[in-house]
Amino acid sequence: MLKISHVTKSYGEKKAVDDLSLHIQPGEIYGFIGHNGAGKTTTLKSVVGILQFDQGEIYIDGKSIKEDPLGCKRETAYIPDTPDLYEYMTGIQYLNFIADIFGVDADERLKDIRKYADRFELTQDLAQPIGAYSHGMKQKLAIIAAWLHHPRLIIMDEPFVGLDPKAAHLLKEMMHEVCAGGSAIFFSTHVLEVAEKLCDKVAIIKGGQLIRSGTMDEVKGDDSLEDVFLELEEEKC
Repeated sequence: MLKISHVTKSYGEKKAVDDLSLHIQPGEIYGFIGHNGAGKTTTLKSVVGILQFDQGEIYIDGKSIKEDPLGCKRETAYIPDTPDLYEYMTGIQYLNFIADIFGVDADERLKDIRKYADRFELTQDLAQPIGAYSHGMKQKLAIIAAWLHHPRLIIMDEPFVGLDPKAAHLLKEMMHEVCAGGSAIFFSTHVLEVAEKLCDKVAIIKGGQLIRSGTMDEVKGDDSLEDVFLELEEEKC
């Protein structure tokens, strides 16, 4: 579903991402962990076409993000760490705007908006301007918008930040549901306990370089993911 092949991205003399290769299969929840500045957000923004990269290639469902960016974006949803939404719109206007962009049928969008807004207890707030929303409400709205066009690949940068425990639990359920349908999720997180319980596979990055990846059992063995992460961080210092 997502193939990152020898991708390098530099800012001046600094390599934010250094010869990174990863392969995320359909149906997988793939965690991406590393300290601040490790290259996670740069990688995710490169995958969704926000940033151009210097070397390598990225394929989404067999399509090149360089050669067919629109084709890739049709298959993808992206939730940044701080969603920048159109605050002058109401919640329902924003969701309809996103559905229009992706050509979602009117009946289908109405059904999904009702379903997800009810689950997130956001239905009563959809008529309000987004500018009046709390951070958590904006995060919920961004998640609903991402799910509306049934993407084949969902990219999320620290998706649990700002969510209350109930909403975080619901997002985990939704992640499992969409991947059970054959989609894939690639997301960054600092919450290692969540990654350990939720992910099928995980990659650890430091200084733009991949230092370990694989299934959760392959990466952590009999230890906790937190212990392995801290040990690898020390080894690479």
